[in-house]
Amino acid sequence: MKIFEHHLRNASELINQYKGTIPFSAWIKNYFKEHKKFGSKDRKQISHLCYCYFRLGKALTNLAVDEKILAGLFLTSSGSNDFLNYFKPSWSEQITLPLEKKLHFVANEFHVSEKNIIAEIFSWQNELSEGIAAAAFSKSHLIQPDVFLRLRPGNENKVTSKLNAAEIPFNSIAPNTLSVSSAVKIDEAIQLNKEAVIQDLNSQNVASFFKEINFEKKIINVWDCCAASGGKSIMFYDYNKNINLTVSDIRNSILANLHERFKDAGIAKYRSFVLDLSNLNTKPPAKNFDLIIADVPCSGSGTWGRTPEQLSFFTTEKIDHYVKLQTNITANVVGALADGGYFLYITCSVFEKENEAAVKRLEEKGLTLIKRQVLEGYDKKADTMFAALLRK
Repeated sequence: MKIFEHHLRNASELINQYKGTIPFSAWIKNYFKEHKKFGSKDRKQISHLCYCYFRLGKALTNLAVDEKILAGLFLTSSGSNDFLNYFKPSWSEQITLPLEKKLHFVANEFHVSEKNIIAEIFSWQNELSEGIAAAAFSKSHLIQPDVFLRLRPGNENKVTSKLNAAEIPFNSIAPNTLSVSSAVKIDEAIQLNKEAVIQDLNSQNVASFFKEINFEKKIINVWDCCAASGGKSIMFYDYNKNINLTVSDIRNSILANLHERFKDAGIAKYRSFVLDLSNLNTKPPAKNFDLIIADVPCSGSGTWGRTPEQLSFFTTEKIDHYVKLQTNITANVVGALADGGYFLYITCSVFEKENEAAVKRLEEKGLTLIKRQVLEGYDKKADTMFAALLRK
């Protein structure tokens, strides 16, 4: 079919044009906005082919772009695929094989090492945090992660009833955690932020660190210092509403999104301000916080299953860039801890320099480590994260 040939050619052209300076989702959206000749089905198919290419990272770089697209499509598909059947009917016959056997098939097809394919999908394996299974993590990028919902207290039955009524399939992960397909328009079925929050599984699992915190005070002072859209604040509020909540981030535009989410979530009493904590000349708030949550800016390497273009465009030098940011931020905020206060350090990175090494720097500042953990998501169609709880 000619349409398949057009889609493959268009996808190849877009991949060659894309330079990685902005997220691919934003770049291709802008491209289609400027080139209105593509219908909705065309846009969906071309975008999918591009992402199949990016999921292979730096593996099979000796192939032509269209061949790598087809290899990516084969490895990431699990059912019958008319597009693949058109170009590679012999491959299409193997489409239901387990991923391990499909990788072996591709390796034989192109006369390359299967181990090299796996290692080159994610090519920073020497930088990984301790305990991460490098091969399993690398292969996980060939699988689209799920969307996870954290059901807010008292809304568990309401949300599941609404999903059933809308005939939206879901998996129950825990009493207050569900997963749905990334293709689902979940906001058409439930009230987001009020009834449930879209929050990755391991972002939710950070709540296990809350149980390590012991306060004798009835009201505790909490500062979410890199609050972004406020997901961690909402989660802690659901865990313990007896808080004086302070939130901050580097730009007003970021906090504008937070304010909307807080309104939907029913959080009305909190203090917010803009603060550039990466600047060492920044003056932090007074020393009175019982808990500081620092979900710091990072490489995001534990989330590249959602943004696989990073596998092609990220460079090792960027790790040091984020380490500097994290070092400055933590240096700025630990001084705002009250005596006996807790510091919760969080990244969505898999790099040791951003994780365990950061904990060592915090210990050198006099904080005592209570718990640290790599929250593995590569075996759960989820993000991989890191969290550490320390105390002053």
